[in-house]
Amino acid sequence: MWSGPRNISTAMMRAWESRSDTRVIDEPFYAHYLSHTGYEHPGADEIIRRYETDWRKVVEGLLGDCAAERIFFQKHMTQHMLKHIDRSWLSRVSNCFLIRDPRRMLLSFSKVIPDPALEQTGLPQQVEIFNSVRAATGEIPPVVAAKDVLLNPERTLRRLCAALDLSFDQAMLGWRAGGRETDGIWAKHWYASALQSTGFAPYREDDRPLPTGMNGLLDQCRRLYEEMAPYCIR
Repeated sequence: MWSGPRNISTAMMRAWESRSDTRVIDEPFYAHYLSHTGYEHPGADEIIRRYETDWRKVVEGLLGDCAAERIFFQKHMTQHMLKHIDRSWLSRVSNCFLIRDPRRMLLSFSKVIPDPALEQTGLPQQVEIFNSVRAATGEIPPVVAAKDVLLNPERTLRRLCAALDLSFDQAMLGWRAGGRETDGIWAKHWYASALQSTGFAPYREDDRPLPTGMNGLLDQCRRLYEEMAPYCIR
């Protein structure tokens, strides 16, 4: 599943991990992304020390684990897929995409990363990956909107499972609070809400204004978002 930051991606990972037939992995390219870009994310040095920084070895491990598992849910942040990372391996996995209204995403993201650049939002990379998968497969991969998940988790997850030719599991709708061994060590910096959750939170409108100076970034993000939004599972 390809997501940008602050897109309920951790809650989605919780949902899939709640299935008895599924194993998950949390943002396996993060250490490479931090080591290559030098971005000062919370806990960056610790992440680089702990996890694989060679993207080729990451891909090799992901594909090997795919072969060994009934369902292997990979939570990927699209901004982690830097331009030099080969995309050909995507044809060997089933790809789906999680999107969120850009204004709500930026409101959340800017609390942790003030004044983010466009490429840090993951939207340019998400559109590029989406179009790459379409070109390689000749099919439109499933796209899910975070709002739709929160408004009706069961209906949206049922449709996502059907699009992936998988059965829906009622266990996906709830989980125990707290951390997991499968969480990245960055959970303490990014997962405050997810760690307390026991299911998908109800959707609530949020009309707060963006921080000063972010309206130009919002316009850029919205144009990219609208390239994918028409393909959302309904």
